[in-house]
Amino acid sequence: MGYTATRGRLEGDVRGTLEQWLPSRLAPDGHTDFAISEFSAPDAGYSGKTVFFTASWLNADGERSEHALVLRTQATDHQLFTEPDSVRQAEVMRILGRHPGVPTPTIVLTERNSSVLGAPFYLMRRVHGRTPSDVPSWHKRGWTTELSASERESLCDNALRALVAVHRVDDQADLEFLRGPDTEGTPLERYVAGVRRWFDRSSDDLVAGRDILAAALTELEDHAPAADVETVVWGDARVGNMSFADDLSVAALFDWETASTGPPDIDLGWWLMFERYLCEALGFTRLPGVPDDDETVRKYVEFGGRLIGDISYFQLLAAVVLSLITNRLALLLVRDGLDADTARSYPTTAVGLAEQYYREHLHRRSRQQ
Repeated sequence: MGYTATRGRLEGDVRGTLEQWLPSRLAPDGHTDFAISEFSAPDAGYSGKTVFFTASWLNADGERSEHALVLRTQATDHQLFTEPDSVRQAEVMRILGRHPGVPTPTIVLTERNSSVLGAPFYLMRRVHGRTPSDVPSWHKRGWTTELSASERESLCDNALRALVAVHRVDDQADLEFLRGPDTEGTPLERYVAGVRRWFDRSSDDLVAGRDILAAALTELEDHAPAADVETVVWGDARVGNMSFADDLSVAALFDWETASTGPPDIDLGWWLMFERYLCEALGFTRLPGVPDDDETVRKYVEFGGRLIGDISYFQLLAAVVLSLITNRLALLLVRDGLDADTARSYPTTAVGLAEQYYREHLHRRSRQQ
């Protein structure tokens, strides 16, 4: 999840450490003159420490080999999620990247031993492409606003097709890896139970929305759709976690920290909620070519996606999760020097959405009874 903010800094001489540690793990036998460029960092992102660099060396034949890489270290001082695991995220990308239509960055190596850089980390090859911005919203500023309506439609269609491809993954070994040891209840019940545990752990630290989130969670627990459907749940499915090539095809899918399993509606509900969070909730209007909620659902189904029930339930579920994330984010932003009012605006907007979805869902359910 991207936010423009002070990021956790890499501690110590990371570049020097990697210059000593990487050659035997990255370069071929017989190489010489191994070097690492200066680091650069993305403008946004708050769930991990990320830097870009180039590693190069002379091969045995004297030809220089250069590789654009991304170093992603596990957050230890500013994690948004309760149980960060950067190595698991890398393994998820390795697993899913084998499936048709699911492009993920190539993982170069993983290291779980914290003694190397002070935290687990992984290296992946840098993907050349453009990613729509969260802050400022891609609905208002940036390269996406310079596209034609037909180009934006193509971007959104390609993004939805990639999401459908994620949801087509049905390899049982892969699902078992993502599921973990918990097998009690349906996949949706397990997912909601995890959100409940998250809320209970963080309830005392919430800066906005405790009462409405508690009520929404009770609604979600008491009125979950009865379906035992399980596929990959990305957990942060949206165009802002995709890199697009020059032709607007999807070059890579990023940010798999919260990948799990469940019905595909979880991801589509998040997709719909997050676009409203970045657009209408901020007072913006969808740009020509960007589908509204109904059109997004229609196209998802047209492209081969299958849904189990009332999407309003899953939009509410998504808004509750975003509210928990942004509440945590607000605390971290204040700690890192941002004024409290600005920091609080993130969870306030998310909680406002949660309340809106809660009222809409109650109204829809009452009409169906």
